[in-house]
Amino acid sequence: MSPPVLLLPGAISDLFAYASTSGTLTLADRYGLMAALLEDSLTEEERMAIDRLLRSLYRGRMKIINELSVLA
Repeated sequence: MSPPVLLLPGAISDLFAYASTSGTLTLADRYGLMAALLEDSLTEEERMAIDRLLRSLYRGRMKIINELSVLA
């Protein structure tokens, strides 16, 4: 049995703000989104933020990078 996935409070809003300003979604961001979706206790506001991120990726306004963090 795998350990429970726990999301830090405010993590989605922080992730959304950072990804929106940088225009990138890192490996760590993708794991954070996966954890949030698996937790299944998101607020409507958090779900809307994730939808906006996914829409930005789909439309090419944001790109996925295979780095753990853009801060190096």
